[in-house]
Amino acid sequence: MDKPQGWTSHDVVGRIRRLAGTRKVGHAGTLDPMATGLLVVGVNKATRLLTAITGTDKTYTATIRLGQSTVTDDAEGEVVQTRLANAVTPERVAEQVAALTGEILQVPSAVSAVKVAGRRAYDRVRAGEDVTLDARPVTVHEFTVHELRRLDGGRLVDLDVTVRCSSGTYIRALARDLGEALETGGHLTALRRTAVGPFDVADALTLEALAERFAMTELSEAAAGLFPVRELTEHEAHELAFGRVVAPTGTGETLVAGRAPDGRVIALVSDVRRRGADVAKPQLVFAPAEGPGQGRTA
Repeated sequence: MDKPQGWTSHDVVGRIRRLAGTRKVGHAGTLDPMATGLLVVGVNKATRLLTAITGTDKTYTATIRLGQSTVTDDAEGEVVQTRLANAVTPERVAEQVAALTGEILQVPSAVSAVKVAGRRAYDRVRAGEDVTLDARPVTVHEFTVHELRRLDGGRLVDLDVTVRCSSGTYIRALARDLGEALETGGHLTALRRTAVGPFDVADALTLEALAERFAMTELSEAAAGLFPVRELTEHEAHELAFGRVVAPTGTGETLVAGRAPDGRVIALVSDVRRRGADVAKPQLVFAPAEGPGQGRTA
């Protein structure tokens, strides 16, 4: 789905539940209401793939405003500090962006969904508590600045950027940390997710388009896009469908999508040691389709 601005991820899931006529709907990674872009949604059996999708890399385009800090690290929060950004140069920006690229330790925004003693951090902040979150390792594979614009007589600076990062990276926190490194403060004014693992927003549907034509990606196509594929014989497909082991894949513990001769992914399998021999054991079995169209669940 291409999530519109102002909608929560839960709002989108609720809309799809009504369209699909099922309660079994989930998504692979929350987007803030302010953000737009790719939200991967699983329906029925495909909800079992969402954990694997959630852990994949994400790509975003964003606008970072230097010169202002907000309580939420984005444009939805109250401005808590203003510092002049007149002295910011492209060279200084490039230097600090490089320092925030690669494997870094990042402290999530206080108003994030991270749980603190069983409660979401943003709920604690709204209740008036002071919340300090621990730093966690994340990887920023790409942090590219496309344009630097000066606003308000140069007192503010907007940066248009692209970020490709590991799961769990907060782009709001990157904006905050870049602003602090430049001694200007910073926050996000726009955020759009353009890719999640093998999925691209160019292939996504808007809510309006979905309402007109409820279209879904084949479960087998989704699974094969996320994992290496092993082509199965008819016998192997039959065995895996009933939870039995087959000959090893040779890939060790790496999950592999076992694809039947008719193109359906029967199960996700990995190699295990059993009775002194290596075998491929199904870790997640997708029930075989019973007829045309029955595999269209994601």
